[in-house]
Amino acid sequence: MSTRRLIVLFDLFGVIACHQRPGSMDEMAALSGAPTDVFTATYWTFRPPYDAGRRSASAYWTDVLRALSRPADADAIEKLRLADIDSWSRVDDRMVTYVQSLRKRAEVALLSNIPADHADAFLAAQPWLHHLDHLAFSGKIHAAKPDPAAFQHCVIALQAAPADFLFVDDREENVRAAQAVGMNGHIFTGQDELSAVIDDIWLPAP
Repeated sequence: MSTRRLIVLFDLFGVIACHQRPGSMDEMAALSGAPTDVFTATYWTFRPPYDAGRRSASAYWTDVLRALSRPADADAIEKLRLADIDSWSRVDDRMVTYVQSLRKRAEVALLSNIPADHADAFLAAQPWLHHLDHLAFSGKIHAAKPDPAAFQHCVIALQAAPADFLFVDDREENVRAAQAVGMNGHIFTGQDELSAVIDDIWLPAP
């Protein structure tokens, strides 16, 4: 009997969950009172420390609003924070079903670049996540992909070897970073293709 261990480590957005809702930047820009293009550039400029848990939601939105020369009052910050969380709240139901079914044959974990308050909201809305073998949210582990520390966190948390992992992400730079620490990697393009890869290579029928 094979003693091979397989942990499928999933990215969240662009794989299991949908990318940011179309039109959400326009909505948040309107809340801030800034043009959409200026708001979008500022939103992403200040994002990395927030994603990696080095800035709180309040500090992040204060940075954004001040850079836009807008008042950073508590009401404005909370409206933007909630609109931002909502913009990232959609999941691909077919992928959710597949991920849950995969747990019958492999360990399944999650590694996502997501701020801590977003992660809390996602966990509350998607209780199936609690049944996975490990959840690593960048805002809570204080390391965001493609930082090697994010992948190493998962290796240590699951008491596994890097070669035990198949990391699935829709961004090539993140897959390459996982491979650099010794994980196997797969660039996600769709559930059917991923299922075929896992069935044919990683979990073939005995």
